[in-house]
Amino acid sequence: MYIENKILKNYISFWLGLMFWLISIIIVVGGLTRLTDSGLSITEWQLFSGFLPPLNSAEWINYFDLYKQIPEYKLQNYSMTLNEFKVIFWWEWIHRFLGRIIGLSFLIPLIYFSFKISFKKLINFYLIFFLICFQGFIGWYMVSSGLIDRVDVSHFRLSVHLLIAFFILSLIFWNYLKLKDINISNNLSIKFPIIFIVFLFLQIIIGAFVSGMDAGKIYNSWPLMGTSYFPDDNKISNLISFNAFSDPSLVQFMHRNLAYLILIIYLIILYKILKSKLVDYIKPIIIIGIFLIIQILLGIFTVLYGAQIYFASMHQISSIFLISSAIYLLYLSYLSSQQL
Repeated sequence: MYIENKILKNYISFWLGLMFWLISIIIVVGGLTRLTDSGLSITEWQLFSGFLPPLNSAEWINYFDLYKQIPEYKLQNYSMTLNEFKVIFWWEWIHRFLGRIIGLSFLIPLIYFSFKISFKKLINFYLIFFLICFQGFIGWYMVSSGLIDRVDVSHFRLSVHLLIAFFILSLIFWNYLKLKDINISNNLSIKFPIIFIVFLFLQIIIGAFVSGMDAGKIYNSWPLMGTSYFPDDNKISNLISFNAFSDPSLVQFMHRNLAYLILIIYLIILYKILKSKLVDYIKPIIIIGIFLIIQILLGIFTVLYGAQIYFASMHQISSIFLISSAIYLLYLSYLSSQQL
């Protein structure tokens, strides 16, 4: 993106940087909302009326009474007190509040910059804003799946919600990088970082399945799943069925082995960079390697400690840095291909 006005360019860069961190924060809070089983505490969408939290006892009781009508309360949390309800309510309210802040923080500057720059130069940002709005709809679509006949949200809808969040984060970071003056003299085939990122996003989907079904709370051993490499409550033939994505032990098996595959892909890219002496890519690939090892270790600890909230949350936080560093590698490869 070429912008002649350097001051305006710096403003946009700062804006995108702020949006990147806001999106990162909401991903973390969203993960904590899931880990604390708070996602169904607010049973109505309340696009505008929910901007403020309950301000008196009557409002708190009303929210609690609405929660008492859904299966999660009736079948699982029937002994919950109002004070206990407030704990899970706050997580979900903060998550939704951050979503509203993100929408406004993106829209208002976008309108301002639209008067300063031609629409064609901002079309990517309008796409991002559309995705932010769509994400709000998907968030409610996800919540609605747990209000009628189940005690949790659909793990499929949860995965879509998380995937879109990381896609928005990646688009924001990509456009941020386009505003930076980055020089690259080595050429790395763009197919390598693309393959790596595709598998990272696939891992995000499977990770959401693990979270949505609490699959991290079973088979709390590593490297074996219990006494064997493959979960002994299943058959390998079950992996070829679509139902495998709704089977907690198989989903955990997929998540583990996809991590190993991602590590192998990383090592292939590392070997390619070192063998070809692509010096411009050495630092980025090392940074990716550091985050990848951290991510794998946190994943192991998350399993060993039964998806304990601190390890599980740190595991998700590290995924933000891993995805971001992979996007940076992809951008460098893209930039080099454009300069040829």
